[in-house]
Amino acid sequence: LRPPLHPYLVLAVGVVLPGMGQVLNNTPIRAVVFVFFMLTLGVVSYHLTTPAHSFFGRHAGGFFIYAISLVDAYRFARLRWELFRNKK
Repeated sequence: LRPPLHPYLVLAVGVVLPGMGQVLNNTPIRAVVFVFFMLTLGVVSYHLTTPAHSFFGRHAGGFFIYAISLVDAYRFARLRWELFRNKK
């Protein structure tokens, strides 16, 4: 049985490529849902703000879901890692 990827590796990949942390955790549909909501809420928050706001402020909804996806990918990877480690 192959061990799961280390949670820090999953987190690092998720930081660089949004949604890939979930793919590495073998939950690709969850990754698609996160990316869909990142884009959707990024566009919604863009349209609800004015040009006077910063780039981060204009896309805050997308960044918020991005942060949630990082926490989700790390927690799931840590759970898989600990279950595998304690099974031995």
